[in-house]
Amino acid sequence: MCKRRTLKELTLKDNFMFGAVMSDERNCKRLLELILQFPIERVEVSKEKSILYHPEYKGVRLDVYAKDEKNTHYNVEMQAVRELSLGKRARYYHSQIDMEILLSGAEYAELPNTFVIFICDFDPFGLEKYCYTFESRCLEELNLNLPDGSRSIFLNTRGKNPEDVPETMVKFLNFVKADLQESTEDFGDEFVESLQRSVQQIKESRVMEEKFMVLHEMIKRERAEGRAEGRAEERAEAIIELLEDLGEVSEELREQVRHETDLTVLKMWFKQAAKAVSVEQFKQGM
Repeated sequence: MCKRRTLKELTLKDNFMFGAVMSDERNCKRLLELILQFPIERVEVSKEKSILYHPEYKGVRLDVYAKDEKNTHYNVEMQAVRELSLGKRARYYHSQIDMEILLSGAEYAELPNTFVIFICDFDPFGLEKYCYTFESRCLEELNLNLPDGSRSIFLNTRGKNPEDVPETMVKFLNFVKADLQESTEDFGDEFVESLQRSVQQIKESRVMEEKFMVLHEMIKRERAEGRAEGRAEERAEAIIELLEDLGEVSEELREQVRHETDLTVLKMWFKQAAKAVSVEQFKQGM
């Protein structure tokens, strides 16, 4: 069994640490300006969407959600483990931002510009670029962009084209890539130095230590609940299969079995279904 890491053993590439560091709006603003290469007057980080502030949030969310003075929305996520569906994740995040705004009563024309940004500790597209930027454009006329206001950006700590990106971005990505010991070294960059100070302050905070422990327990509980839900679904379907061998199973009975989540009850029903000679006999014994 793997030993659980402590808060002091985390680096910026760990989702909890990244979320904690970027909850400081100064850090978030500077990171966005570095990635996008245009000035931002003010950034507002949406703290109510962060697990750091809502430990009982159902479904762990560790990305950074922010907007600026022009109402441009940003979703930034640290991605330390390779995942093949990042493109569709980006599409989903764009749609979630849009849907939330439309549900508030906005018209399509009021939809803001949106940026979905993944900081990857691997090369997501295998072309050794530090930065991959995607927008919608016309296939028949590549110079014609679709003005839908959305852009997806994937940063890569394993890039090999430093001549095409700002030096500060390369140093930042080297800092993200660094292990625990390397992450404390001098990267010769003022922005990285400020992030190192933020990381150290978080590691020394009792409040953040408690939040990290809550997060760990929550993830463990949700995983356990997920496994239990999976077992319940499997047992319910097994009961229905047994009943189908006995005769016609009504939709009402199917729903009753499928909505039961208590594994003890499902275990009892499974035994009854295995012994019953008819669906009616099973129903009488429920």
